[in-house]
Amino acid sequence: MTAPSSLLQELPPIYPGVAVRVINPNDTYYLFEGQVQRVTDDHAAVLFEGGNWDKLVTFRLTELEVVDKSRR
Repeated sequence: MTAPSSLLQELPPIYPGVAVRVINPNDTYYLFEGQVQRVTDDHAAVLFEGGNWDKLVTFRLTELEVVDKSRR
């Protein structure tokens, strides 16, 4: 099932290589930042790297926001 086209137009562009933050407060990864590896339908696979661990987790696009890394 895909998201309605009106919803997709409101979302920021999330595509592979973009840095994102998890904005779902009910998720274990809330406020974690990672890099999108792939996007399929209304989901994105996000890679989190943290020292000695790497984790690839899938989220709905509505649970993510684009992070502007140029402001850091």
